[in-house]
Amino acid sequence: MASSSKSKSCKHIFSTVKSVVSAAVSKERRMGASLLRLHFHDCFVNGCDGSILLDDASNFTGEQNANPNQNSVRGFNVIDDIKTAVEKVCPGVVSCADILTMAARKSVVLVSSTLISFMFSLRRRK
Repeated sequence: MASSSKSKSCKHIFSTVKSVVSAAVSKERRMGASLLRLHFHDCFVNGCDGSILLDDASNFTGEQNANPNQNSVRGFNVIDDIKTAVEKVCPGVVSCADILTMAARKSVVLVSSTLISFMFSLRRRK
């Protein structure tokens, strides 16, 4: 997701996501980590596709209730709130995968008090 392309097609996308995530994190600070974890679970195997948000259907178990995600991921309600808010300002423009990505990024920024900078070497030790 290129931020410039989203901001051109949906001028208020970032402020909309920020306001919902900010409200959720201020209500429950650990929601920041939960949104990052939700994003990780979505992107882990086949890339970021929003499939973690799939509900159960009559013929399959959605990822929300799949065994690997039981008692492991939370924050679906926050993503639902973001999607509702985004659809009001930009109907049909922003994908669920993009919303997960933006929510995770914003939640990390909100709960991080400082930037951590460190150096490391990519050389292997013998």
